[in-house]
This record gives sequence, structure tokens and C-alpha cells, in this order.
Amino acid sequence: MPKAYVFTRYGGPETEAFVDVDRPSPGPGLLLVAVRAAGVNPVDWKQRNGFRRPGERDERIFPAVFGNEVSGVVEEIGDGVEGFAVGDEVFGSASAGGYAEYTLVPAAVAAHKPAELPHTVAATLPVAAATAYDGVRQLGLPPGATLLVTGAGGGVGAAAVQIARAFGLRAVGVASEGKKDFVESLGTVHVASGPGWAERVRAAAPDGVDGVYDLVGGEVLAASAELLTDRTRLITAGASEEDVRRLGGARVTRARTAAVLEAVARLVIDGDLDPHITGTFPLDRAGDALRTVEEGHARGKTVIEVAR
Repeated sequence: MPKAYVFTRYGGPETEAFVDVDRPSPGPGLLLVAVRAAGVNPVDWKQRNGFRRPGERDERIFPAVFGNEVSGVVEEIGDGVEGFAVGDEVFGSASAGGYAEYTLVPAAVAAHKPAELPHTVAATLPVAAATAYDGVRQLGLPPGATLLVTGAGGGVGAAAVQIARAFGLRAVGVASEGKKDFVESLGTVHVASGPGWAERVRAAAPDGVDGVYDLVGGEVLAASAELLTDRTRLITAGASEEDVRRLGGARVTRARTAAVLEAVARLVIDGDLDPHITGTFPLDRAGDALRTVEEGHARGKTVIEVAR
């Protein structure tokens, strides 16, 4: 039977396990994908802890397979699916968990994988890179404007500052001192996080910042709002809709379309976006991959490879 890495209940790492699962069967609008690679994201362990996305209502069924983004090969096609065929290489958002040998991917949020991209790279794009792309597009800043990104050393943040530069923006990234070299390697002005960070932003951007993409939330989000004259240029993927609306901003609106996936893939192919894969693990070390991200040690992206 196919293998999958799951959490058996809400809680910490003690809830995680490898299990044998039935091979999924694609219903209407779904693709059965043989996974070749799965991206690892903070949302994975947060979901294990009980996190629910805004608007998510369905009760989670345990054991629940980890993972939200994959790249692989189409094995079967559900009713009503057009534009895909068995054997196609695809990448997208997994609806049945990505840390597995097989998963289901809604055709509406899948795209054909360009031949130029390895599966390991394509698997990093549907969550972090696409979220970054959606947010930068949502802000709609004109070329030459300055974008502040908090949490710039993580997967979404690193993608956001690169996409901002591709759009002709100046990027200022807040991240730990230990990630200074990494953030600067992205062509971004680094500002050390920690007490006094907002004053350091003012010093680094004396003409002010035109938009903020927050990936931290809490006090950082509130302090970010104070840096703006136009609070409608404040967006977050690190706080709730309620928290950011109190400050005059909004959450990132995810497009979740094939067009966005194709756009971020093109940025990678053109050399404007590097996912910076810093850790690759086989499926049987999925727990180690998740710890790397959960404990905050990852710079850029961590990927699980599924052997065939």
C-alpha cells in the first residue's frame, strides 16, 4: 500500500506517524497524482496544531496527511477534467496531503509543469511563491516604490522580495541578523528584526515605505502599520483578517489559479525567482524535513522527494 506521513490528532510532533493508506480515487474535477516532490511549509505544522485557514469549515478527518503543495505525474483523471491527460507532469495544491506517494490535486489549482523545472523546484511554488505573487500583485505598487516585507527570510518572504524586484520595486526585508547574508543575496535591503526594528526601517528607507507585506503578525504587524501613510497598502499573510482590518489593511487574497502557477514558474525560468531550496529529504525522513521548518532553521525552502 502507498505510504504517507500523517498526524493522528491535533498536537505536537508526538502525533506524527508513517502509515499505509489506500491509493486515492479522483472524484469529479480531481487529478490523481503520483507525487515526485512535496514542498514543506510552516502551515503544515500549524495545521497539525489545529490551525484552520480563514473560511475553512469542514472537520479534519484523522489520520490527516501533511503537505499542501506537490509536483508529480497524473495517474488518473476524475470526471469533468479537461486539459490534462494521464502521464502529464503537473504541480499544484494538494487536497489530500502531499507527504505521500499519491495525492489528489484539484484540476482548477493545477498547472502543467514546464520541462525546464525539476519536480523539486515546481513543488515549492504553489504555496509560498504563489502567496508571495498574489500579495505583491494585490498591493499594486508602481515601479520604483518601496515595499517592506516582514519575515523576509522565510519561504514566502524570500519569494516576495524577489517578485517585488521583478516588478521594479525596491524591497526592504526584515529578518533575523542570522539571515542577513541570505536576505541581501536576494538583492534586498536587510533590516535586523528585534527591538528597534521599525526605527531601523526608517533609517534604511528615509523616504518612507509605500507598502507593507507582513508575514509575522502581532506587534510586528501593528508597528508596520505605523510606517505607512496609506494603510490600504498594508497586507498580511501572518495575521487574521480581524487583526489587520483594525489597522486599516487586509489579508492577502489568494487567486489559486493555474495562471498564477504559470506566472511564478515563468519567473523561475527567467531567472527572476529562485526558491532557494536549502534542504531536500526523502519521504522516509519527512519528520526531519518538517522539524527543520517548524524550528525555524530553514532559509528558503525545504522539499521532500518521493522516490519512484
